[in-house]
Amino acid sequence: MTPGRPVPPPLGKPLVLSDETADAAPATPSTPAAAQGTPTLAAAYGATSADSGLVPLTVARRAPKEDDVEIEIDFCGLCHSDVHATRGEWGTQNYPLVPGHEIVGRVRSVGSAVDDFALGDVVGVGCLVDSCRECDSCLEGLEQYCERGNVGTYGVKDARNGDSITQGGYSTSVVVDRRFVLRVPEGLDPAAVAPLLCAGITTYSPLRYFDVEEGDVVGVVGLGGLGHMAVKIAKAMGAQVVVFTTSDAKMEAAIELGADDVILSKDPEAMEGANRTIDVIIDTVAAPHDLNPYFRTLRLNGALFQLGLPSTDMPPVSPGALIRRRLSYAGSLIGGIAETQEMLDFCAEHGVVSDVEVVTARQLNEAYDRMVAGDVKYRFVLDTKTLQPASEKADV
Repeated sequence: MTPGRPVPPPLGKPLVLSDETADAAPATPSTPAAAQGTPTLAAAYGATSADSGLVPLTVARRAPKEDDVEIEIDFCGLCHSDVHATRGEWGTQNYPLVPGHEIVGRVRSVGSAVDDFALGDVVGVGCLVDSCRECDSCLEGLEQYCERGNVGTYGVKDARNGDSITQGGYSTSVVVDRRFVLRVPEGLDPAAVAPLLCAGITTYSPLRYFDVEEGDVVGVVGLGGLGHMAVKIAKAMGAQVVVFTTSDAKMEAAIELGADDVILSKDPEAMEGANRTIDVIIDTVAAPHDLNPYFRTLRLNGALFQLGLPSTDMPPVSPGALIRRRLSYAGSLIGGIAETQEMLDFCAEHGVVSDVEVVTARQLNEAYDRMVAGDVKYRFVLDTKTLQPASEKADV
């Protein structure tokens, strides 16, 4: 276990401007390129206000530019962040809003400068569709930490495309710059791949950062969409996996997923028995909870990675718990494009995908309510073939 292993080099091709374009403007995200052709209309589901629920919409997708890939979407995962965004729980949103950042589909067309994707290729798009491409983070392959602000797959101004608001994957198609398109390896169920593009990379990245390997012990706090992926990926890396849960009902499920041990975290004796046994903890819980009991389970030089984002303050962390064992308390956010591709290739090699329940467009609102209630095992995925036909006029 080696903390801070280097990320893979960036996969995305550099932004190369023609001489004519270079004379006209610098290569910055505030300089939109002129689109060729006319937009296409795509059927979608999205929110028109914080309390509208998800309703049928029609989205205008830009005509592919020379570096673009047009994707016919087959499946899109449902992430809990989609619920927060569409319901306005994370602040002011731009409505209408089409969510979805776990996209899997096939290449429908490519721009003239695209030579790394071909028609019919199975591809994916995750949480990012652009970044500044120039800051230190981007140049290191860490686009998720873009110092000028990355461009999310939905709900964000896209400076390279006239400040239009990005619209996500609950749709029949999307157009994305080739640098942010991922190749889906053969042999994987495309519906079960979709959540890898968020839940998968979110858990893979901190495990790889600490270079988890055979002989390490990984603790996973919470057994939901993120937690079940953390169990699968850590096991594929050769680690022994211990799941911490407050639910007796999830103990058997954790073993079925591959966990070597399950600890009921509300049992003081069980927690005491885990003292100094864990190397790395992946905490996926998005509700406020006390971390200090988990720090006591870590060995010397251990680390706890916080992935869940509570909406209110957490109980304070005791500095003494960190100091006495040289522990690290860290956060982690998805992964860059190169690391996400690495994750997909790793999952293909080890046969790792998400456990999913495929839903139709008409079931989306019910699925959102079930996500909030924790009634999903473990991720919902939208079958976009169930979307209504696009109308003759775009709503967004």
